[in-house]
Amino acid sequence: MTHAVSDPHFAAYSFVDRITQFDAGMRARGTFAIPAQIDAFPSALVAEAVGQLAAWVAMDAIDFRGRPVAALATETRLLGDATPGARLDLAVDLQQCDDDAVAYDGHASIGGRRIVELADCLGPMLPVADFDSPDALRERLALLREGGAREGRFDGVDDIAVNVATAVPGKSLHATIDVPSAAPFFADHFPRRPVFPATLLLDLMMRGAMDVARAPEALGPHARATRITHVKMRSFIVPSQRLEVEIALGPVHDSAAKAMLSAKTDGKLVASARLEVVVANDR
Repeated sequence: MTHAVSDPHFAAYSFVDRITQFDAGMRARGTFAIPAQIDAFPSALVAEAVGQLAAWVAMDAIDFRGRPVAALATETRLLGDATPGARLDLAVDLQQCDDDAVAYDGHASIGGRRIVELADCLGPMLPVADFDSPDALRERLALLREGGAREGRFDGVDDIAVNVATAVPGKSLHATIDVPSAAPFFADHFPRRPVFPATLLLDLMMRGAMDVARAPEALGPHARATRITHVKMRSFIVPSQRLEVEIALGPVHDSAAKAMLSAKTDGKLVASARLEVVVANDR
């Protein structure tokens, strides 16, 4: 559980503390200190941190006329876990950036070891002013580049219930998620247009997929996620929406399987992804 932060803007869902290298329109390096007091910092949020660093470079490149929203990676490789108290080293390299979209690659490391890699990311640009104050964002970027923000701002995210409707052990899961009507992260993502973060939804779906994969009828308790592909966000998810989540695990072959993840609202598909899972070989 969390408690409300005094000012959730740039605190409740912001994962860059400091930008240590900034080549305008090209690349950036930065850090984020994962607070020691939170329960966990899942891989989906590590990927979010990389994407946020890229967003700072992209917004600056077009003078804060637009911002990337729902930037998606063609492939996200999950190489290790992030633990509370660790420091993330973030890196992004832009291939293209204009008023329509930003394309980039990126990664996150802890102690010199990469834990997440994002390949061929594409973020469509939408007008900044629809989501946040351009002046506030300019000031924040200056702070990140000049001295850095106060570490430890992030206080975690309150548990969001995944209500399982039906489940076939080792095969599938159908559940519902009720998006909160209010939460601190909405004031950060985004102040002028609250949107349920795609990475939070992805994390919830990944957890469900791992529950299915770790069943004795599938890969067992030592299964781990290694790669996410085919991620698509088709529309914004707003406060109070109900999501219907479907997880389907494919056949196990050579101690590996693929899970199809999807979320619908009012019968309309809003998000989908494919998760690759293997039996860990380090046990």
